[in-house]
Amino acid sequence: MKTIAWDVDDVLNNLMQEWLQKKWCKETKLTVKYEEIIENPPHKILNISLDDYLSSLDSFRLSNMYQEMKPDKKIVKWFSKYGHLYRHLALTSTPLLTASTTAQWVFKHFGRWIRTFHFIPSKRNNINAPQYDKDKSEFLLWFSRIDIFIDDNKKNIDSAKKAGINAVIWPQPWNNSNLSPDETLGLLNVLLVRKA
Repeated sequence: MKTIAWDVDDVLNNLMQEWLQKKWCKETKLTVKYEEIIENPPHKILNISLDDYLSSLDSFRLSNMYQEMKPDKKIVKWFSKYGHLYRHLALTSTPLLTASTTAQWVFKHFGRWIRTFHFIPSKRNNINAPQYDKDKSEFLLWFSRIDIFIDDNKKNIDSAKKAGINAVIWPQPWNNSNLSPDETLGLLNVLLVRKA
């Protein structure tokens, strides 16, 4: 049975869009369209420091707003149709402080299919954790059972491919995907059949 590794934030859910609309724009009274977020992290676009952005994002992750986020409807539809054919795991980069809330969200919405949660701790000031893997590709190589990896971060996709892992980029304004979400899920299906 093939195994798919799914990034969580901005793949299984729409964290950046939810944070931007429900927290940052409301608190700052500024209007920024999600489509304008062509860099991730977007602190330069928002004219704030990286620390201020990360602090606001982490606060959102620890709030009820994160737990109330709906999963991406297209991905839920894909899981409902094809999820039982494969094994799935979540692989995310999140701070140690927010890993439990992210895991809770994943199992709440995808626990029917995703049975394993892994994270690479994102660096935060004054929070230290042992570094087992420097990035997601190192984890994927160590785990050595992943057939396809899906992420919204081009750097993660490139390093996975360099390590010989099939990887699919999930379309977001800050990456170079020229596919729609539907086309991306279609590509995933093609790759899974090819690997049969």
